[in-house]
Amino acid sequence: MTQEPTPYRVRQAQPDDFDSIIAVVDTWWERVVSRDLTRLFLDQFHDTSFVASTAELPLAGFVIAFISPAQPDTGYIHFTGVHPQMRRTGLARDLYERFFDTARGAGCTTVKAITSPINERSIAFHQAIGFTASEPIKNYDGPGLDRVVFHRHL
Repeated sequence: MTQEPTPYRVRQAQPDDFDSIIAVVDTWWERVVSRDLTRLFLDQFHDTSFVASTAELPLAGFVIAFISPAQPDTGYIHFTGVHPQMRRTGLARDLYERFFDTARGAGCTTVKAITSPINERSIAFHQAIGFTASEPIKNYDGPGLDRVVFHRHL
């Protein structure tokens, strides 16, 4: 018997979502990643970011993203998270698609994201939804902080 997917609701993020997001990211990633998500992102870019919830999970997932002020034709996905119980439900793809629509509406032609080379799940996800991935770039974010860079044409 196939289980019905959990229905979820997606809304535009708000600055006060920061506290609930930062409270779970290290647990969801099973390593310390919270240092990469500061309050600034939700204070300044909540209008291009999205939060999902279900009846059981007040925070089922989120995408923190923005239109680049320096490159207005580029959207940037800074941080995405999906509750472990909601993985493989299509929620992450839906959150990304909502940002893609927002970015297109703002005149963007490209979306960019990065991840650590050890985050194999993220690399596979991005490639599965049409991003091209670079080889790991040594010291991309500073000494010892190698990154894989993703690009997707909209």
